[in-house]
Amino acid sequence: MSLPVQLDIEGMTCASCATRVEKALNKVDGVEASVNYATEQATILGEASPEMLIQAIENAGYHAVVHSSTPSATDDPMVALRNRLLISASMTLPVMVLSMVPAFQFLYWQWVVFALAVPVATWGAWPFHRAAAINARHGVATMDTLISVGVGAALGWSLYALFFGGAGMPGMTMTLELFGQPGEGSNEIYLEVAAAVTTFMLLGRYLEHRAKRDAGAALRALMESGATEASVLRDGVEKLLPLAMVKPGDVMVVRPGERIPTDGEILEGSAAIDTSMMTGESVPVDVSVGDSVLGGTINTSGFLNVRATRVGDDTELARMATLVERAQTGKSDAQRLADRISAVFVPIVITIAIVTFVVWMAVDGSVTIAFQAAVATLIIACPCALGLATPTALLVGTGRGAQLGLLISGPEVLEHSRSLDTIVLDKTGTLTTGRMKALAVHSSSGVSASDVLGIAAAIEAGSEHPLARAIVDHARSERVPEIEATGFVAEVGFGARAQVAGVVAAVGRPAWLESEGFDLAPELGHTLEELHRSGNTVVGVGSGTQILGLIQIADTLKESSTEAIQKLKDLGLTVIMATGDHESVARAIAESVGIEHSEAGLTPEGKAALVARLQAEGHQVAMVGDGINDAPALATANLGIAMGTGTDAAMSAGDLTITRGDLMGVVDGIRLARRTLGTIRGNLFWAFAYNVAAIPLAVTAALNPVVAGLAMAFSSVFVVTNSLRLRSFRPTR
Repeated sequence: MSLPVQLDIEGMTCASCATRVEKALNKVDGVEASVNYATEQATILGEASPEMLIQAIENAGYHAVVHSSTPSATDDPMVALRNRLLISASMTLPVMVLSMVPAFQFLYWQWVVFALAVPVATWGAWPFHRAAAINARHGVATMDTLISVGVGAALGWSLYALFFGGAGMPGMTMTLELFGQPGEGSNEIYLEVAAAVTTFMLLGRYLEHRAKRDAGAALRALMESGATEASVLRDGVEKLLPLAMVKPGDVMVVRPGERIPTDGEILEGSAAIDTSMMTGESVPVDVSVGDSVLGGTINTSGFLNVRATRVGDDTELARMATLVERAQTGKSDAQRLADRISAVFVPIVITIAIVTFVVWMAVDGSVTIAFQAAVATLIIACPCALGLATPTALLVGTGRGAQLGLLISGPEVLEHSRSLDTIVLDKTGTLTTGRMKALAVHSSSGVSASDVLGIAAAIEAGSEHPLARAIVDHARSERVPEIEATGFVAEVGFGARAQVAGVVAAVGRPAWLESEGFDLAPELGHTLEELHRSGNTVVGVGSGTQILGLIQIADTLKESSTEAIQKLKDLGLTVIMATGDHESVARAIAESVGIEHSEAGLTPEGKAALVARLQAEGHQVAMVGDGINDAPALATANLGIAMGTGTDAAMSAGDLTITRGDLMGVVDGIRLARRTLGTIRGNLFWAFAYNVAAIPLAVTAALNPVVAGLAMAFSSVFVVTNSLRLRSFRPTR
């Protein structure tokens, strides 16, 4: 099968647009297409050429280009949309003031309003008019239809009143009566309605586009985490080359502190490799000749010669990027509630307006009365408050969240938070600090813990290995006297030896110490078995011919983890821990915080597969993580929650980011998301309720069309006030 073709789609304004584009593509022979509204991309499998696919999209009324990972800044639609919004807003403000404040209505003020409002209602609202025309061609009505018809009706009636009614006469003033007499609307203009609706809708559209703009940020962060250059040996000479020029078989030189450029096999040297970005393991992995290493991981110590085995798109890092991209493409954006309602509401309102006009013409015969009733019906249905319902609640909710260290990426996050029933937690950096700490020192009989710790710290004093740093830090905190060690020799993957006070001493794995001739006392043997069962890392300390003691080291739990787990359960969530660590470590951590279900030894693909399996079983899954290795699972989950103490890739893949790195923030994030969603739903209900309640009055011609603007303003004030209540949200602690 040929490689999939990716196209960037322009002109989609709602989920129904994506559906129409998908149908148009799937009509092309031999093509299987999927269109994602959130990322504004189409993924197509088949033999059709890109030109043929683009033509099918053009025929459906949209535009498309072949996807590029490096779009030009000049092509950013956000710039044009922002400019359109700012210009429209600057012209709408004086229109609103002149129209609504009689004290400012000077002679011929209505013509100044006309000059300012017409460009807003035409040029400013052009994206809505264009989308409505496309929708009409396909026989459907969306929110764009309602906006376009409402703005057009207000503008059309105002032009009629100015040029053919009495609204253009000198000294005309706006009346703000609730009820009017049939026909008197010909002396009123409603340009402030047309301008205000346009500006508010542009604001909502801008906020929506801004939320979607960074849809590909996770993928970019993932790829940027790798090396960009490599030191390659060519004909015995070391050359610094761009990564794209590295070929399989090339020998790369990797120094301490450098990233390994691409997947390979160690030909010479030994080192400790930080693989946390790939596996989530908190402890660097010791490697030597013959071991495989992954591109993007960091050489923390040692000089390596690595033979490249996989380059470019074949590397493990590139495969992870593909997983993230696939998950993002498959994650459908929740169709906006307003669009779902308007799909039924808009055709009904338009039908009522047409029927109203026809009935009044048949009963009264007055074009003025019939037109006033029909226009009042359309204007009262104009979705000003509807457009504010989601953006205002989202702005207040996300603003309050930012104050508390909770970053919500968009409305779809809120909908997912409501239906969650399962939450998967990464271990390292999420439940734990990710920093190794010496918990206890166990010494043999006749030997003090201080002596054991002093010998170990003397040997490890110059090492940067996390276990060594944990030992040295613990010795300093216990104020153990410093001892000088000489003749330091490291055995990568096992431990280190040195002369301490003239005696041969060693620190490392207990089994290695025994193989080096150090005897393990029986009482320490029992302790060692218990420590292994607990899942902690154990380091032995030997001197002369005896193992003098054992140092217990572990990745420490965050202070709030246990309480946060209980709070998550109180929210009705089943908690599962997923980690790349060993089974014993995972079980010990899970039991200590009250988690009944844990999955150990998982690769990045394994974590994503776990989330996918839970989803296939019918669960709505949230994933919490902080590393690049968590990015595929974060993107696969219904709700990805990234801990802000982690990597950019994890935070970009997450729908909800907890910047303070406290697991209690996950609890507050879900609570805030659910409360914000409830506010949006309440806003949507009342935004319709005000308008729907007034439609019968409009139909009977008892409602002056200017009252439509007042009802819309009142409902807008209510929506904004209701949204501001989110500022009172308080964290759990």
